[in-house]
Amino acid sequence: MEAAGAEIIERTGDAAVMGMPGLQKIREHKQINERIEAWVKENPVDVHVPVDSPAANFPVCAIMKAQGGKVVHMVAPQLWAWAPWRIRKLRRLTDHVMCVLPFEEQWFGSRGVQATFIGHPLFEKPIDEGALDKQTESWKQGEKRIAILPGSRPSEIKKNFPLLIGAYTKLKAEHKDMCGMVAVTRPEIEPIVRQIAKDHEIEWPDSLGITHANTDAVVRWCTLAMVVSGTVTLQIARQHRPMVIVYKLGRIGWSLLARWLIQTPFITLPNILAGREVVPELVPHFVGAEPIAERVTELLEDRNKYDEQVRELTKITDMFDSKNAALGAADIIAQYAGLEPVESGSDRVGKHSDSEARVARSVSD
Repeated sequence: MEAAGAEIIERTGDAAVMGMPGLQKIREHKQINERIEAWVKENPVDVHVPVDSPAANFPVCAIMKAQGGKVVHMVAPQLWAWAPWRIRKLRRLTDHVMCVLPFEEQWFGSRGVQATFIGHPLFEKPIDEGALDKQTESWKQGEKRIAILPGSRPSEIKKNFPLLIGAYTKLKAEHKDMCGMVAVTRPEIEPIVRQIAKDHEIEWPDSLGITHANTDAVVRWCTLAMVVSGTVTLQIARQHRPMVIVYKLGRIGWSLLARWLIQTPFITLPNILAGREVVPELVPHFVGAEPIAERVTELLEDRNKYDEQVRELTKITDMFDSKNAALGAADIIAQYAGLEPVESGSDRVGKHSDSEARVARSVSD
């Protein structure tokens, strides 16, 4: 958005955390919200578009509503997975929810929240397979190519990467023709994961490469992925690559709190969308790397299981056909901003004058 010319008022998504934030993070967001409120009083907003993250966004939504703005939520808060009682707050603070998962429109609509399934941003643009293949020509090749996707948040990388690289070394000992690639989101994460391996006395395998901000290429290249649970699982599913999903949690925290909050029988997105376990999900995961390696081995050595997961992932991605999240979102935001209906096709671009509406632009991780 900044590159496109948006004026950045506050960066609410930097160093985002999962779970309960510390006092410093709470204080930081309180100060951010105070500055946003002061800015809004001087710059009245017609439409505010919060993105995901209800904990970070609900206070900002309250500020916007108090100043008379409309709130159009992009990416529905996953209240269907946990804390469904917060639907009352969402009803109060949001005029419309733009959903990126197919079942969400009905779930929110049946609870009195205006909602529309617009599709998912991951599925907007076709994959240029030729370009991705060219990009990976210099990478190691072999019959068994393992992608490792350790997550994006420092806390989840610290917890999960030792398990993933540990599983890889176990697998490599049994499959000499195996090679791997770690896909990290930013260059500065590479020294972090290398240090994590060293801290756990794991020698970095010669057969294991690492690349930055290159997820689609890694998924295209791999035979199978070991991945930390998150939206990236849909990115893998889009290319119909089998995967094993893991997320390490503390046993005490899970037993005392998390297990009682989770409302769905599955935790990972592919299984939630399928309504059954089509992908092995080790979530929550309390033990070591061995179970991860075992699930990977099952898929690599049983072609029927491997092909079955490919078929199921294809069914999941078919749910997003004929949807374009950006265009769907533009239509709804334009409606609430009082703009002309957005035209289809190439004429969509450039129809809106900056003077027609003041749209609040905020992005929270």
